[in-house]
Amino acid sequence: MKFYRIKISSWTSGFRYPNILSGYQPTLEVPPVSTVLGLINACAGKYLDFKKIELGYYFEFGAKEVDLETIYQIERTDKGTPKNEVKSNVIRREFLYDCCLYLYLNNKDLADYFRKPYFPLLLGRSGDLATVDKIEEVELEEVKESQYIKGQVIPFRGNFLPGVIQALPQYFTDEIPRRNLGIEPYTVVSCFSTTGVTNVVAYRDVIENNTLDIYLHRLNFENEL
Repeated sequence: MKFYRIKISSWTSGFRYPNILSGYQPTLEVPPVSTVLGLINACAGKYLDFKKIELGYYFEFGAKEVDLETIYQIERTDKGTPKNEVKSNVIRREFLYDCCLYLYLNNKDLADYFRKPYFPLLLGRSGDLATVDKIEEVELEEVKESQYIKGQVIPFRGNFLPGVIQALPQYFTDEIPRRNLGIEPYTVVSCFSTTGVTNVVAYRDVIENNTLDIYLHRLNFENEL
């Protein structure tokens, strides 16, 4: 099957757990699907109504560390309006270093957005600036029982893989407040994991002598957007 493989790199990245709002901030070791769709929107310069889309991706990083970050907290009054008081606090936040995302798209129009991105690309937070390093066409063979699944999020249902299980959104609406779309449990499989033979159908690629089986996410938001 033909794909457009897009290499995106950044010095740092961070993908917070959706259910952790305060205190110590760990990072997921793979970006959620919603983050990757957000990258496509940033390149397009507009919100895209993804009725149906197929994509795969692989994410790797060199190291994970903890940084100290100053945050500013504003209390609300009983009426819900912000008080004219600001209190600073210091929290510990995990971040990933030396990061690289390989995105696989079979839609040429979407891939072409990455040739001249409209907005800056971010692999995580506002300081995690990323660049598009390469776009190339590749032909990948389907594998019925993949054994090199890593650096990806895989739907938990029907795919029992070792990793961190986390409920993650697939996409967000563009209304205010935004709504989560397509929340489901995923297994977050780190790029350092070794899964062995699985029942996952994927597409095999080799990057710098690293064999990868890329899971293809088939998303459908026709009834939600």
